[in-house]
Amino acid sequence: MKRVLFITYYWPPSGKASMHWPLSIIKNLPDFNWQPVVLTIDEDTFSEKENAFLKDVSPDLKVIKAKSYEPFNFYKKFTGKKTGDQLTASETISKSNKSIAHRISIWIRMNLFVPDARIGWYIPAVKKGSHLLKKEKFDAIVSIGPPHTTHLIGKKLSKKFDVNHIPVFIDPWVDIVYYREFKRSKLTLYFDNHLEKSVLQNSSSVVFVTKTMKNDYVKKYSFLSNKSYVLYWGYSEDVFERAVVKKEVKDEKVIVHAGNLFAYQNPKNFWKQIKTEMEKGNKFNIKFIGSVDEEIKREISAAGLEEATEYIGFLPYDEMIKNIIKADILLVCATEPRHVPGKLFEYLRTGNPIIAFGDNNTEVKEILSQSNAGMMFSYDEAGEEFFKRFQSFKSLPEYVTRYDRKIISKELSGILDITSSGSSS
Repeated sequence: MKRVLFITYYWPPSGKASMHWPLSIIKNLPDFNWQPVVLTIDEDTFSEKENAFLKDVSPDLKVIKAKSYEPFNFYKKFTGKKTGDQLTASETISKSNKSIAHRISIWIRMNLFVPDARIGWYIPAVKKGSHLLKKEKFDAIVSIGPPHTTHLIGKKLSKKFDVNHIPVFIDPWVDIVYYREFKRSKLTLYFDNHLEKSVLQNSSSVVFVTKTMKNDYVKKYSFLSNKSYVLYWGYSEDVFERAVVKKEVKDEKVIVHAGNLFAYQNPKNFWKQIKTEMEKGNKFNIKFIGSVDEEIKREISAAGLEEATEYIGFLPYDEMIKNIIKADILLVCATEPRHVPGKLFEYLRTGNPIIAFGDNNTEVKEILSQSNAGMMFSYDEAGEEFFKRFQSFKSLPEYVTRYDRKIISKELSGILDITSSGSSS
């Protein structure tokens, strides 16, 4: 059996959504003649913890942990928070927080932590990875980013030990949407672009989780055209098989959004449309699982939906799955044209009607159309037509099953086979 080193920042007991893809893929790869080993951090101090995921880690899987030096405790102190306070992703890059301390912290984050705030993991991870690779042979290295620091670690180990490197891009690097409207210096951008290009040039293959992201990168770096692949985020069938849910017959329709919702993902007119539908005599209850930016909460309140809205916050993964299965309507908001939200595939698996918002996002629109799962609108639209048709939407099982991560794991094994066959290691 061939061996692959996975470099992933997020790993159980982290409850971060970015952890689901590597966890599922690593779990399935041995079925396709690849034995994974994991290099991760010793402790994720930013994300919520979810110990339940530990049961999905095989006792036979070798996991190497390296200490990470992170700036978030400093951020808490600098902005007047207590050490034990839980931070949310939307909070640390909030545009509505006008305090001097927060604005200084944002500038430091955008210009001094390159490529990201997890750069403090680089040296310890390279050290641990080097110790491993000196003793054991590997046929490939796969890094999962963001954080894109993982790709720098992968590149370093790849060059040092002559092992093929495959970076997996969940989100873009230099122009990731989180940087929108924040000022980065020319020197920072030059250095960040240099790091991105160096990783991609060194890579044997590159995996993107959306077609539009792949096409965008190939346009930027023509040398990627013959070594780029698309593997969607997908869903884990075993999670749905263990989710025993009985749907209740009720007067009100429950709309659920699962995941973080940032200020730039605000369908303002949609909230007004829900209020209009309620004034017609229809009953709706809106549930948000995860963090919601304060600006969006204010818009919802201004639309008169405060009493009909629940901000549930973080839920254990299995509970979140049960909530989206029980929902009547599922809401998903794309950050930009290259973004296919990971939750979309779990939404598709439920069979429930999906309403999506996103500007110029043809990929999500195409997936919804081909699967008969729902409709997509731009952020300035209200989605009125969806309310007239939503009961006709139900995703086609024969379309959805292609996104089972068992199948995606097999596809990755094929990429690994092609890559390792040309390896000189």
